Amino acid sequence: MSVLPEARSYEELVSAFRWDIPRELNIATVCCDRHAAGGGTALIVEEPDGGVRAWSFAELSQLSSRLGNALRAKGVRRGDRVAILMGQRVETLIAHLAIYRLGAIALPLFSLFGPEAIGYRLADSGAAALVTDPAGAAGIEPLRETLPALRLLVVTDGGAPGAESFWPLLEAASDRLAPVPTLADDPAVLIYTSGTTGNPKGALHAHRVLLGHLPGVQMPQELFPQPGDRFWTPADWAWIGGLFDVLMPSLFFGVPVVAGRAAKFDPEAAASFMARHEIRNLFLPPTALRLMQREEVNPLRAGARLRSIGSGGERLGEEQIAWVDEVFGCPINEFYGQTEANLLVSSCRRLFARRPGSMGRAVPGHVVAILDEDGQPAPAGTAGAIAVRAPDPVMFLGYWNNPAATADKFRGDWLVTGDMGRVDEEGYLAYLGREDDLINSAGYRIGPGEIEECLMRHPAVSLCAVVGVPDPLRGERVKAYVVTKPGVAAGEPLAAAIQDFVRQRLAAHEYPREVAFVEALPLTATGKVRRSELRARDTGQPAANDRKN
Repeated sequence: MSVLPEARSYEELVSAFRWDIPRELNIATVCCDRHAAGGGTALIVEEPDGGVRAWSFAELSQLSSRLGNALRAKGVRRGDRVAILMGQRVETLIAHLAIYRLGAIALPLFSLFGPEAIGYRLADSGAAALVTDPAGAAGIEPLRETLPALRLLVVTDGGAPGAESFWPLLEAASDRLAPVPTLADDPAVLIYTSGTTGNPKGALHAHRVLLGHLPGVQMPQELFPQPGDRFWTPADWAWIGGLFDVLMPSLFFGVPVVAGRAAKFDPEAAASFMARHEIRNLFLPPTALRLMQREEVNPLRAGARLRSIGSGGERLGEEQIAWVDEVFGCPINEFYGQTEANLLVSSCRRLFARRPGSMGRAVPGHVVAILDEDGQPAPAGTAGAIAVRAPDPVMFLGYWNNPAATADKFRGDWLVTGDMGRVDEEGYLAYLGREDDLINSAGYRIGPGEIEECLMRHPAVSLCAVVGVPDPLRGERVKAYVVTKPGVAAGEPLAAAIQDFVRQRLAAHEYPREVAFVEALPLTATGKVRRSELRARDTGQPAANDRKN
């Protein structure tokens, strides 16, 4: 079903690929039940105390059937939103599969969200039930009176007052529950955007979204799956990257996923984890890679033996890509997408050489283009809006209860990502930055990505972000926020050296007219730089993403 065929080149792959989306589809069936008779391992969980437990597809089929029966007995019905507020653990996967069995809609929530962020999503979605751990239950307790739709609370690890206890609830239920018949276009999962430009919006996806992801998982993971593959990501399963770039596609292919519950990303611990669990396939967000590079962590020396690495969410620089290729022992492939339409563009070293400054080529099955201001495909080499043509199985159904925002996302048949890019004659796409991150300075439209990549090559720079700030002469001027490497003295001499470094390598209109040294950059929960917050420091206005998130 919609997997990449055997091919010796990218062109051959595109020519041979066809979508195969069945009329009826349920994620629980294709990711779990169809593998249950084989006795294979689905999930390997390392607990915080160091204990390791493997779970088979057959066990997960039975346990998710039990939870589905229990939820149904407690009043959960088809179409109800059921929130999941937990990290990487077996109960999270059981809950997802149970919800899909019922024809309900899974609402994954990030466990590090504060009460207001969680409360907003529960209220906006009208969630009828929540499956969480004791910490999550304690966090929402003050909000219960403001959430009249939330009728059921299921809590792991001993439960909580006024809640059902997870494992005893399962023990009392039958282990037989066939998934309700669902169409490929029936809603399955509601994932809220990270809210970088305003209130988070719920992107509603159908069961077909899983199949829509498969080619975009296979390409960056070097034609995944291969014999012996085993997948891990530190990215939380509440995000589309953790859930549909790793967890569900791996289970679809019958490949084991390794899970761990680290409180925060630790570079040394991550390298040890890769070695200890014999990880072969890895999704590491750029922020995690930068932390590993800053700490000079070498997974090869730690004993890791990786086959493939994918990264997406932010632009990777050439220096960082070269470093990963060297210390991880295998090439890294960038990919690109967003919550509303994910894994649209990717590299794949096995099929084509990567091109500096490019994030890859369109994944087979997706029609990706750069649109001009009139909403028409722009000529090669021209900057414009990155867009994907509808219909597309990876594309969302729409924003939850927000038809106006859904309509604003489209220009005719094109879903516009909100990102700027350009494409060359051979179809290599370059990412220039968010539309609202573009800097208009003295008539030039400047994307921050190229400047940030250049800054990261400076030996004193550990992390950086570039924004446009008001300027009475130019309209906006380029400003760089820089985190220096340990032991480096920040000050005017270094700022001048950094400015000259960029001026010599890019252009006179692109170098940062101002350099500010900071101890840390503001990040979203998914590790992306909150540029709106940096811009707000210079305007005195509240950042858009601070209003509700």
